[in-house]
Amino acid sequence: MSLLWTMEALVAATDGRPLGRLPGGITGISIDSRTLAPGDAFFAITGDRFDGHDFAGAAMAAGAALLVVSEAKLPALGRLAAPMLVVPDVLEALRALGAAARARSKARIVAVTGSVGKTTAKEMLRHALGTVGSVHAADRSFNNHWGVPLTLARMPADSDYAVFEIGMNHAGEIRPLVKLVRPHVAIVTLIAAAHLGNFKNLDGIAAAKAEIFEGLEPGGHAVINRDDQRWKLLSRLAGQAGVESVLGFGEHQRAQFKLVKCKLNPDNSTFTAKIAGQEVIAKMGAPGRHMVQNALAVMGAAHLVGADLAKVAMALAEFAPDEGRGRRHALAHPDGTLTLIDESYNANPASMRAAIRLLDAAPVGERGRRIAVLGDMLELGAHSAKLHAGLAEAIGETGIDVVLLAGPEMKALADSLEGGFQVEYRDSAEALRPLLMKTVRAGDAVMIKSSNGMGFARLVAALTTTYPPRAERPMTA
Repeated sequence: MSLLWTMEALVAATDGRPLGRLPGGITGISIDSRTLAPGDAFFAITGDRFDGHDFAGAAMAAGAALLVVSEAKLPALGRLAAPMLVVPDVLEALRALGAAARARSKARIVAVTGSVGKTTAKEMLRHALGTVGSVHAADRSFNNHWGVPLTLARMPADSDYAVFEIGMNHAGEIRPLVKLVRPHVAIVTLIAAAHLGNFKNLDGIAAAKAEIFEGLEPGGHAVINRDDQRWKLLSRLAGQAGVESVLGFGEHQRAQFKLVKCKLNPDNSTFTAKIAGQEVIAKMGAPGRHMVQNALAVMGAAHLVGADLAKVAMALAEFAPDEGRGRRHALAHPDGTLTLIDESYNANPASMRAAIRLLDAAPVGERGRRIAVLGDMLELGAHSAKLHAGLAEAIGETGIDVVLLAGPEMKALADSLEGGFQVEYRDSAEALRPLLMKTVRAGDAVMIKSSNGMGFARLVAALTTTYPPRAERPMTA
């Protein structure tokens, strides 16, 4: 395996103090001893719950080539015989290494943020750009103060493209991260009521997301949802950040990356788009109007970084969502097939409504029902009860047959639902599990969605364990 960093470059970037017999270089970087690969450098980051220095021994046992540790923690490591790079602050050393990775890279770089769809857009870009060159992106949602520097530091020097997801819970969090990434293209997918409890209103969220424009490279491009109600605010903020190229995607007549026509099918979507004046016909392997919207942003960004648009469009047909973000499974029920739509990773009002529409369009078998299994949307603050109750209208406009709810905040929705469907409420995912298992039957389409902290992934696991997927490869639709 080729070296990711020579030791000379690693020491120079981090300004670390070598201790012991150092290797010639490292093949990877890890902050988790459980997933560390032999040859990695282990950065002993101190987090909110764990201190990486406590796992230094485990890292060495797993084959770490080097430990990067804090000077203050060195006495506590005792007689651990290991090659070390000693630094004042491990996270700062990781940031410095990320900055060095960006400085040496010739890759065309795209950064993505937004309240909804940023991880999906990042994965779409990774998938599509991977058909036209070597692309670097985190394999998970590493979008915070340690995830972005880690992803940067792991970027091979010869990458053709790189994609970074940048998230935030509070104002001021995106700014330092995007100034590390220095993208050529910055995408804002959509502004919605995610983390609304930390902001006065949606304009505040938009302003925080617009920090992504402040790190754009000279001559870079801002790509913004032209159908978003905050388009004018975002485009103005991009201009204030010095961005001259502000481009829109969506159905709006003035969008540079414009949806011309679209057919939404139960298991995919076909659409025609104009990308900077060029007409492109494409198929989206994952169903849903929101997926098409993401695809417009992806094709626009791919065009701006010089990728072959025809190959990118073809690649979208093979795209499948990640676990917890819309992945579908055909489950083997004793009496037939059960469809599971796994949306268990995250939830806010906009993504909830999109998932509800997705379930409404999902095909069912004979006697099959559409079952929505919904949990709390977290971090909505004083707006929570109103936003949860507000989902009643969206559900009432569909053909959903059964609604299973869990979590303290979902009580507001349970109290607001009226109509010809079965509604059941429990106070937690664990309390809901036996009811879910008793309710489902062959022919049903079941959609499970909540904020990750609600533990609804355990409901997905209960279904997939009891009724294993019929195919080894998850369905794209």
